[in-house]
Amino acid sequence: MRELLEAVAAGDLSPAEAEAQLRGYATTGAGRFDAGREKRRGVPEAILAAGKSPSEVATLTRAALKTTSHALVTRVSEADVAAVTGEVDDDVTVDHDERGRTLVARQPGYEPPMLDAAVTIVTGGTADGSVAAEAEAVLEVMGVDAVRVDDVGVAHLGRVLDHVEQLRAADVLIVAAGREGALPTVVAGLVDTPVIGVPVASGYGHGGNGAAAVAGMLQSCTVLSVVNVGAGFVAGAQAGLIARAVDDARGESE
Repeated sequence: MRELLEAVAAGDLSPAEAEAQLRGYATTGAGRFDAGREKRRGVPEAILAAGKSPSEVATLTRAALKTTSHALVTRVSEADVAAVTGEVDDDVTVDHDERGRTLVARQPGYEPPMLDAAVTIVTGGTADGSVAAEAEAVLEVMGVDAVRVDDVGVAHLGRVLDHVEQLRAADVLIVAAGREGALPTVVAGLVDTPVIGVPVASGYGHGGNGAAAVAGMLQSCTVLSVVNVGAGFVAGAQAGLIARAVDDARGESE
């Protein structure tokens, strides 16, 4: 503790950074940022922009950069992106994925982890792309360069069968689908890999808000895990944890 106090007194450490190290979180005018979650849980602390003002999003992003050297923001609007880019220092790298509504910011010199594990994200159709992109952003922050296999819905089984060998080569699969949510069940029946199903609200009519998709996945005859409707972040984080375990196992075997 004395070292922290001396660092703050010398100007080498900000009060926010010192608090984050002592408490595991940093307090801001927009709320608390859990700076210790990544080390404690293995999952990055994400700033959910929905429900927050652009100013609050920018404040929390700055806190993340100060305490962990990087930030992941989900469900961002154009106003949120403008507020963040206007708030952070000029040398901070800001990557915005409009489709996935994610923003990743990094301090200069920050090096993300690199995991030796293969994660593939599968979508039933183009409408599932935003959820897949959110999962992909989470995996990137966790150190996984995910591969995408898009538009292979069950309306034509030949589309997914064309990619069976690629799917079987993955260490973990995320499969996003709307309508009746059949694609994760089909994929899980073809591979010996953990499958995480993501229901998407891309249908219409009865159950079109994702209810039919989540019910179908929960009733899957083949073994798979299911997250909430549109929960790309949760699917990406869960796949990232599996990828980290795979990476650890491969490192131990060398």
